[in-house]
Amino acid sequence: MPRIHVETNINGQSQEFLCDGNQSLLDVLRDELGLTGTKEGCATGDCGACSVIVDGRLICSCLMLGAEAEGKSVETIEGIAGDELHPIQQKFLENAALQCGICTPGFIVASKALLEKNPDPDETTIRYWLAGNLCR
Repeated sequence: MPRIHVETNINGQSQEFLCDGNQSLLDVLRDELGLTGTKEGCATGDCGACSVIVDGRLICSCLMLGAEAEGKSVETIEGIAGDELHPIQQKFLENAALQCGICTPGFIVASKALLEKNPDPDETTIRYWLAGNLCR
């Protein structure tokens, strides 16, 4: 099977990669591009560990094909911090909101996606947005 050439934007940088037609975006990020911050927890879209933001929309990268990233903008956990930690990352550290670290990137990405849509969410909204992220 021939590999598919994909041009996309990942974390603000133009990227090109080759992927198999059945290769998930998660596998492309980790195996082809070396962005290992996005974690695989279940590979079925149930845990949220592989959450990324694609064109402003929160998605499970295990459920999206790498080829579907063509022409899209993808933001991973690696793209959230600049020279300093993002405020969400800083708050996770300050409040010891992590344990083994498998779920942490997904929670941070989901939190960022929420705050981009709603900068002042109430507790119900926060619980709804984070309901797709599970901690072991």
